Amino acid sequence: MKITSSRQTSTVLTLLLVCPLVLASCAGGPLSTREKSTLGGAALGAGTGAIIGSVTGSAGKGALIGGALGGVAGAATGGALQSQEQEQAEQQRRIEEQQRDIEEQRRELEELKRRERREY
Repeated sequence: MKITSSRQTSTVLTLLLVCPLVLASCAGGPLSTREKSTLGGAALGAGTGAIIGSVTGSAGKGALIGGALGGVAGAATGGALQSQEQEQAEQQRRIEEQQRDIEEQRRELEELKRRERREY
């Protein structure tokens, strides 16, 4: 392998790993689960694609293809995870609401028992 090819591969890998981090740092708020998975998948796919592409002599092309495929896979996985997180948060909200209702009913029962004792 040529030295320039190795340098080009290193440069491409560095750029592909640094660019998502730079873009993520510019975001206005914290990344969602889907966004984190998309970035992670794209970075992993780009790295893997660059390694495989360097063997065939086209690290840049491999990185682009791997990054795109990794990003799509990461987005799909992240979307599913985010949906589960939202569902769990909704279930937790309902559980907490039911616990408040149960506590209120306990207080009402205790008050009714006190009133009943006073009447006798």
